[in-house]
Amino acid sequence: MRLLTFRGGAHPPDNKHWTSEKPIEDLWPMGDFVYPMGQHIGAPCKPVVEKGDRVLVGQKIGEPQGPVSAAVYSSVSGTVKNIAELPTPPGMDVMSVVIENDGLYEEAGPLMSRSFEDLAPDELRAIIKDAGIVGMGGACFPAHIKLTPPADRPIDHVIINGAECEPYLTSDYRMMLEEPDKIAEGARILLQIFPQAHLHMAIEDNKPEAIRKMTEAFKGIDRASVDVLKTKYPQGGEKQLIFAVAGREVPSGKLPADAGCVVTNTYTVYEIRNAVVTGRTSLSRIVTVSGDAVATPKNLRVRLGTSFREVIEAAGGFVTPPIKVLAGGPMMGMSINSLDVPVVKGTSGIIALSEKAAPLNEEYSCIRCGRCVEACPMGLLPFKLNALSLKSDYTGFKNNGGMNCIECGSCSFMCPSKRHLVQSCREAKRSVIAAMKRKG
Repeated sequence: MRLLTFRGGAHPPDNKHWTSEKPIEDLWPMGDFVYPMGQHIGAPCKPVVEKGDRVLVGQKIGEPQGPVSAAVYSSVSGTVKNIAELPTPPGMDVMSVVIENDGLYEEAGPLMSRSFEDLAPDELRAIIKDAGIVGMGGACFPAHIKLTPPADRPIDHVIINGAECEPYLTSDYRMMLEEPDKIAEGARILLQIFPQAHLHMAIEDNKPEAIRKMTEAFKGIDRASVDVLKTKYPQGGEKQLIFAVAGREVPSGKLPADAGCVVTNTYTVYEIRNAVVTGRTSLSRIVTVSGDAVATPKNLRVRLGTSFREVIEAAGGFVTPPIKVLAGGPMMGMSINSLDVPVVKGTSGIIALSEKAAPLNEEYSCIRCGRCVEACPMGLLPFKLNALSLKSDYTGFKNNGGMNCIECGSCSFMCPSKRHLVQSCREAKRSVIAAMKRKG
């Protein structure tokens, strides 16, 4: 069988053995919960509770502002302790609601059970919007926006991203093993939203048990298939998935809908199913806690707002002082400088690495070997973009396609000189975007 793939890429050690056989465990934390009003791309929410208010599980505490926004709900019952700007995993201070957890987890109301077969696409989108669901793969784009492409962009391919190519992370893998029928039900909801599309469940070939489970769950679903991908990083990238599965390229500066495609993450589909079928809002997510500095690596179902510190403690704490703690995986995750930040909708993993696992290598001069060019899945020249960035030549950076960089880190991983290629591209992109904002 031919394995689907894309051009370029790299093969970093996947290190999934730490948690791939660890079933999902529920974490019931007792500390204060912190809910940033900006857990998504777009306008932050406005708090709709005040200090001293008692709130319940599933009660809305953040009202979306503007068309691109996603509601925030309390995942615990308790009392609003504070509303202030507080640090988040990306390192920014964001207006947040702090709730003192009473440990009772009282629900705001009973969940509803409903059939989705008779619901129109716009009704389904409204349910998804109201639940505050975002892309759980890390981008955190509001799901209802992604599922509402322009009328002149017909969608004929819906792709569920089950690749999970980021090293260490196994949360989606465990979901496919433990909840395949619910993911399949979510797939049927997506097909109802896009009645002219074929749905692809895309999984890398290093996950044979997930392929088997999802193939069984998809039996009897018309217009759907399980597609096997070649194991390669970043196979789970949106544009790379579209090329591998649909054989299409997303034009520069355009969106997947311009190629007739919608891509969504496995856990997002699970959340969509819960919202539509049970009425459950987005309250938790599966977090992989791993790395050689963690005592007992695990996959945990964590309520949003839980402190990273409590999550690490639930995994036994550290066996050695970590030199780096990441929100997400080692390739595209963000290094955090404090464990006193909350789990948010985009927290797929917490990875703690020792100095042995994450050595701070000295950067050497470029030797023009071209390995970064071979690895770049976007067909860019990372060595050139690096030079332009270091010279602050942002016009040259843009003209050489720098804004198309997906910041996957394949170039840095392959570079024998340990050049900080992806970091310099990221900084240049931020500078370009900041300049564009200043110009309006």
